[in-house]
Amino acid sequence: MAVALLRSRIHGRILRPYSTQPSLLWSPAADDPHSPASTLQIFSWGHGGSGQLGGGKEELRHYPTSLAALRLPPDFRLSPVPGRVPFPPPPTGSMEVGISCGLFHSALLVNGMLWIWGKGDGGRLGFGDEVSGFVPKLNPNLSDVKSVALGGIHSTALTASGDVFTWGYGGFGALGHSVYHRELLPRLVHGSWSGKISHLATSGAHTAAITESGELYTWGRDEGEGRLGLGSGGGPGEGGSFSIPSKVNALPVPVAAAKCGGFFTMALTSDGQVWNWGANSNYELGRGDNKSDWRPQLIRSLQDARIIQVACGGYHSLALTDKGEVFSWGHGGQGQLGHGSRQNEKVPLVIEALAHKRITYIACGGSSSAAVADDGKLFMWGNSRDCQLGVPGLPDSQLLPVEVQFLTEDEELGPHNVISVALGASHTMCLVSRQ
Repeated sequence: MAVALLRSRIHGRILRPYSTQPSLLWSPAADDPHSPASTLQIFSWGHGGSGQLGGGKEELRHYPTSLAALRLPPDFRLSPVPGRVPFPPPPTGSMEVGISCGLFHSALLVNGMLWIWGKGDGGRLGFGDEVSGFVPKLNPNLSDVKSVALGGIHSTALTASGDVFTWGYGGFGALGHSVYHRELLPRLVHGSWSGKISHLATSGAHTAAITESGELYTWGRDEGEGRLGLGSGGGPGEGGSFSIPSKVNALPVPVAAAKCGGFFTMALTSDGQVWNWGANSNYELGRGDNKSDWRPQLIRSLQDARIIQVACGGYHSLALTDKGEVFSWGHGGQGQLGHGSRQNEKVPLVIEALAHKRITYIACGGSSSAAVADDGKLFMWGNSRDCQLGVPGLPDSQLLPVEVQFLTEDEELGPHNVISVALGASHTMCLVSRQ
């Protein structure tokens, strides 16, 4: 069927693709067209006024539109994900791929190389200037990147050698460089840790890094609510900030993963136990009360579950179990908890609307949420004002998970199987396997 004739009816609307086949962004240098390969596509949608959708212009995309394609070996793997227990070490030579969304910028990681685009203010793209980028552009200032985590007005990256680089707006010590000004190029973070960093996470203005031995270090804005886990008095810098990495000594156990919410932090142990601390006015900590607390505590209602991934929004959280169940708690005013209401939840509650699916991957935006099932289906819910849920015709607040539909622009490729998803403030990206 010709692309121009392709139609898909979603919620009573007839949709047509913006363009034909996406451009090939990456393939092996010695690509043999007859060798086994996997085709991966990057889709984006939502509000793209700053170029964060990567389509080359300011736009509002109501539904998923293919941005670019990748040709990868069949044994490719996802790169390490903030908030997720590390995958088993990949075989030597295995290729890794990953995505990340910041407030108004986006990134793609393939085989250690970083493409980045979107709003350039503060230098968050890392090209030496503050110019916005409307299409994916390879950043030549970084190499051998293992994982990437984009923040509000800054960016972070972890290399395979265990080094942390940050760049962008440095207010509130967000970059960890002992300074509060912007950095237009990636700059190495010098922490007091011994050994390598194995995991990295960031949010609007604070960052968390974990060593191979499980020690957690944080830096950035604190403001007294204790999101850094370093004490009740805050740090010496603006907004009670710490501008250099500091060890979270109050955390009594080694941890394997971390995730930074708007004003709180979560840490996950290798055996699936969740610890958190920080702001709690909207029950973000899931402790049954709304008292903020800088001291790390175990989420006791999740003790009987083995959590493999946590995700944080501005004021809400998700947790994924090894059995494919999803829990949510915190602020529910936009329906981001997925329970069919706008109520806040004081403790983690299973999302019953996803009980018929085995979920393998979760993500949060500021006030929206997403989950990927083992059959490759993508579900989203929460704030839909900027079309970030990818389903036209939804109310501003979608209170229950809804399946995101994909148009088939190339009938020679297989069905859309989503393998990961990332959410920004008002836009979404996902990686889709087409085999």
